[in-house]
Amino acid sequence: MEWGTLVATVGGGLIAMAGAVLADRLRTGQEHRRGLQERRRDVYTEFIAAAGAAHTELRRLAQNGDGAGADGLEEASRSALTDARVYEVRERLFLDGSAGVTRAGQTMFEHLRALRRTVAGGAGISDPAFHDVYHPYLDAVWAYREAVRDELEGRALAPADFGWSAWDGRERCPHCAGRTAQDVSGGS
Repeated sequence: MEWGTLVATVGGGLIAMAGAVLADRLRTGQEHRRGLQERRRDVYTEFIAAAGAAHTELRRLAQNGDGAGADGLEEASRSALTDARVYEVRERLFLDGSAGVTRAGQTMFEHLRALRRTVAGGAGISDPAFHDVYHPYLDAVWAYREAVRDELEGRALAPADFGWSAWDGRERCPHCAGRTAQDVSGGS
């Protein structure tokens, strides 16, 4: 037996095995990234849907008040977030989300909680106090959407795409239309 043939055979086998291992690692890495992207897309959508459900219930409470009084509004507004599973989905966002989207989601969550506190305090849907927290919440919702779209490589949206000048919705709000910029900012 020739040593050259043996060395070439063993060398060829090692190269083939190394190639197979490398190909397997690359495939596994791609599957992992694809799975992570799918989980992120799911949790991003679930988070905004949960926040939207809580937002809808908070608006209903602000509009109707449910005649529940201060204690009833406090409990009902807390239930709006809990029943919509906002806290649960937020934890999943913390686990699977990218830093940028998670940061935007946390900002949106903080604004949603401010809206909850305002509704729990008895602010009605036409009260300036409601709108002082409501419009920043809308702005944070759009910032979250932009962060998600940016990460998932979607085309960025701008308020002008909808014929708006800003995301916060003040220009389209019948309750804020008569308020001046000084009223909105809390100036004297």
